[in-house]
Amino acid sequence: MARKTNTWLRIIVHIASILPLAVLIWDFTSGRLSVNPIEDITSRTGTYALVWLILSLVCTPINTLSGFKPVMKLRRPLGLYAFMYVCLHLLTFTGLDYGFNLNAIIQTIIEKRYILAGFSAFLLLLPLAITSTKWWQRRLGRFWRQLHRLVYVAALLGVLHYVWLVKSDIREPLLYGTAVVALLILRTPYIKNVIKKIRTPPRQENTHDPQISPN
Repeated sequence: MARKTNTWLRIIVHIASILPLAVLIWDFTSGRLSVNPIEDITSRTGTYALVWLILSLVCTPINTLSGFKPVMKLRRPLGLYAFMYVCLHLLTFTGLDYGFNLNAIIQTIIEKRYILAGFSAFLLLLPLAITSTKWWQRRLGRFWRQLHRLVYVAALLGVLHYVWLVKSDIREPLLYGTAVVALLILRTPYIKNVIKKIRTPPRQENTHDPQISPN
């Protein structure tokens, strides 16, 4: 039963993660994008990257709050799909927007703080994607868990990238930021202990008198 649940959850995650890309490709090939298609692609891939990154972070709190362990198997695929959209977001910027002109790209990264924040998030996510396999987990040992905590820093940098990009109406990026901060709070030892105590039912004391053996 547990294996079937894991299989179906993985299938749902794969379909849900590929669908936005399929829609984007369809809109691009059929001319359904806005008058500025490069900006449209950049915006969509950036949003997908941030959403899927947050979804990957939600798995642990769901397990902590509900004890639903199969959700932990979804962290890696969700995280890798988030990285895929980050790469597409970066490729759109470097390829479609700047034609892979390295000098212009470097100059823009230096001059525009929102691009610097986004590029920093990519650099943090790169080693996490590379070391996401069980082989790397065994090889790195305890350091693997410490390394992968950088995902929260990358998520916050992604939110900062979004805030600095939109400048005026920051309601949506702040919503993502609130979600990341809330997930960070749920990971603190104190909150985790409180949740554990709530989830653990109190032991019932034995109020019955013990049986007395006959002499």
